[in-house]
Amino acid sequence: MKTGSSELSAARTWMLVFLLALFVLAKGFFAFSEVGDRGQPTWDYRPVPDIPGESPYAVYDVMPFPQHVRGAAGE
Repeated sequence: MKTGSSELSAARTWMLVFLLALFVLAKGFFAFSEVGDRGQPTWDYRPVPDIPGESPYAVYDVMPFPQHVRGAAGE
């Protein structure tokens, strides 16, 4: 009594491997087409100075010397 053939089992195994590889490739193509590189962004925020006192939105007065020390000559 024969329960199954090895040829059918090998064909099913290769079909499963092929379908899984196809699924991974299709998912990757979908992700790239939806989220992929679209080129240069359209917005332009311009650089904002990060040093306290240089930004127009700073809450501190500009000091006479760029160091974080007080005094007339930065003592």
